Amino acid sequence: MTAVALPTAAAGELTRRRLLVYGLGSVGTGLFATVPGLLLLYFMTDALAVPAGVAGLVVALPKAWDAVFNPLVGAASDREAVRTGRRTRLLVAGALALPAAFAAMFLSPTTGGGAAIWVAVTFVLAASAFALFQVPYVALPTEMSAVPAARTRIMVWRIVFLTLGILIAGGAAPLLVGLAGGGRTGYAVMALTVGLVIAAVLLVPALGTRWVRSHPGPEPLGLVAAFRTARGNRAFFALLASFVLQAAAVAIMLAAAPYVATYRLGGYGLTSVLFVCLVAPSAVAVPLWAKAAGRWGRLRCLTVATCGYALGAAALLPAAGSGSGTAAVTTTLALCALLGICYAALQVLPLALLPDTVHADSARTGQVQSGAFTGLWTAGETFGLAAGPGAYSIALAATGFVSSTLDHPVAQAATARTGILLGFSVVPALLMLLSLPALRAYGRRRAPQETETTR
Repeated sequence: MTAVALPTAAAGELTRRRLLVYGLGSVGTGLFATVPGLLLLYFMTDALAVPAGVAGLVVALPKAWDAVFNPLVGAASDREAVRTGRRTRLLVAGALALPAAFAAMFLSPTTGGGAAIWVAVTFVLAASAFALFQVPYVALPTEMSAVPAARTRIMVWRIVFLTLGILIAGGAAPLLVGLAGGGRTGYAVMALTVGLVIAAVLLVPALGTRWVRSHPGPEPLGLVAAFRTARGNRAFFALLASFVLQAAAVAIMLAAAPYVATYRLGGYGLTSVLFVCLVAPSAVAVPLWAKAAGRWGRLRCLTVATCGYALGAAALLPAAGSGSGTAAVTTTLALCALLGICYAALQVLPLALLPDTVHADSARTGQVQSGAFTGLWTAGETFGLAAGPGAYSIALAATGFVSSTLDHPVAQAATARTGILLGFSVVPALLMLLSLPALRAYGRRRAPQETETTR
């Protein structure tokens, strides 16, 4: 079949200003992707007295909705782009709706079962609003350049800003909760503050990327037709499978962090420190991984980072399990910093490889559908981010964890403390190892134009 050229901006048009405008949106996506994964489960079990098993369902089921909704948004984004040449309307809609829905998640007027319903409903609304922004946002790099090296540069800017957003979320959000007095009031202040920041940073790329000309097609596809066309792209689905497993591994570790800080290392206040140690090194490591990928290949570097993350996570078992003394805390924080270096590669390299699969698919099918593929990608990502905390909550319930409010804390049994630790160490390590066969399958199935000779 005759290849269809993707109409993209010339490499010379990727000015620093344009990269800055695009990348800034990742501060907002990082905030939304991180704060619920880090704090929502703990907020429900330890501030709203929601049982751990129920809280896990609340965290998992609304985000599982994305597996259905995100592909619909992807198809809608492609249809908008066929009609208008841009993806602006969905970007703006998501940028306006997400902040309010996000804040509402932490504003429950009640506790117990009523709180679970409140959080579930508002989380579904927030996840839907996030999809309206995230799906077309992830599709844009494919249309910004047809050159793999240029797309890697775009992703470096994006991931640096994403790391900044994640760092703000993990470092500042728990701190804001504490400064505002903790409990439901503290979480409410945090949510309103973070919501305002999300609104500000999402509107910049929503309005500032109108220069990107989006021309999927040659004709818009419905959801069923888009799936039918996409299913033959085996390289894409292999890359997606590995990314979902890795997202779940990181999400489990993030969900476990407040519990490990509180019940293994001596205090909830260490949550921010744990998170900063895990994320801050990635801000420095992202450009270094990009340079390494240019020399040794993106897939090879991604494989090395995956193995490194698995080894580091496994090492947390004896480190964080040795008590709450200074040596244990220091070793745990040092290991988290090493994991942060690997985490940088897990963020930037899969997203640098994703546009390659879209370009290769246009040659295979004659149909360009960036939105459809990014809809599937973000659906898989959010499913992994939801599955992680969901699985962790089930493990907490199975090991006897007892929920409480901050005013009436509960001492946890030894089995619950063990479950908390395993979710922070062994389980993420195993998921990383399970992602390696999918990465290997991607390496076998990618098209010639996706190989490292074109980077």
